[in-house]
Amino acid sequence: MMARAEPELAMRPMLPADVPLLAEIFRAAIEELTGDDYSEAQQEAWAAAADDLEGFAAKLAGELTLVATYGGAAVGFAALAENRRIDMLYVHPAAAGQGAGAMLLDALEKLAAGRGTTELSVEASDTARGFFEKRGFAAKTRNTVFQAGEWLANTTMVKPLAAAGGTADRAKRTLR
Repeated sequence: MMARAEPELAMRPMLPADVPLLAEIFRAAIEELTGDDYSEAQQEAWAAAADDLEGFAAKLAGELTLVATYGGAAVGFAALAENRRIDMLYVHPAAAGQGAGAMLLDALEKLAAGRGTTELSVEASDTARGFFEKRGFAAKTRNTVFQAGEWLANTTMVKPLAAAGGTADRAKRTLR
């Protein structure tokens, strides 16, 4: 079998050197993908969270952060907080809809379940709500968040997980 020349989607843990590019992905995703749901002022307030690069780096380093790559270049990232909450999931607009977000979410779900978490939550933007609904998350509460002088709406969504060693795993072992 011959090696494939085309780049592939892959995933790896975040490295400290990734932070400036992840901040750019964060900003680009907000600025280019959320315009139908948020005003320009709201987008600017939201994206301002990456202005303090040291703070942004500390936040990502304090969580389980995975990076999606395409041909070796970072195209998205996701962070799991407290092993039970998707804190961030952003994909560069040029790579949106090509599987990076789903790959990152699947990985975080598996890691959380493997660590015994039975329910995962996310505060999904209005733009991301459909993405999470398609992947089994259900809306629980509607929220407004005050950020950099602007009010932004989002929805807390939850998804039950089958914890490792739970009934689903026992059933699989029984069928083997």
